[in-house]
Amino acid sequence: MRDAGSVSDDDASRIPLPASRSTPPDISQMSAEERATRLYNRVMTLHTQGKADSAAFFLPMALQAYAMLPALDADARYHIGVLDLTGGSATAALAQADTIRRAVPAHLFGFMLRARALDLQRDAAGARRAYSEFLKNEAAERARRRPEYDEHAQNLDAFHEQAAQVTGGNAKRGS
Repeated sequence: MRDAGSVSDDDASRIPLPASRSTPPDISQMSAEERATRLYNRVMTLHTQGKADSAAFFLPMALQAYAMLPALDADARYHIGVLDLTGGSATAALAQADTIRRAVPAHLFGFMLRARALDLQRDAAGARRAYSEFLKNEAAERARRRPEYDEHAQNLDAFHEQAAQVTGGNAKRGS
């Protein structure tokens, strides 16, 4: 006789394994872009959860995955810049911001990376200029409906709030 809380062998095969025991995804079957994005998301999730040691473990892998991409668009460069900031490399993040802005001068990701990197370097005046430029260009840029803006809408909204706070609301949304 089984006790009421037990599980038969047939039932046990239908119970999913805990996340820690499940099979990891086969990254060899993913495109280079998928691998890079998965690693970026993993680092960001771990960082957000306060697991700095785990985020630091996956950070070099994520950066390497982006280095292996045949071409980098603004979204990929933004991801690299955010990873650089997560690792404490303001200089590398500024390089990504500058590259984005050379390709698309009003792209919001360039202003976002620039402001965050300058904040990290404790350059309050430079960061304030980047926040102001973000606010100045935001409406026109968001009206372009770039796919990367849709994917990062929450980040853009949060950054807008921070930019408005830092600039004292002096810089208005787009002109």
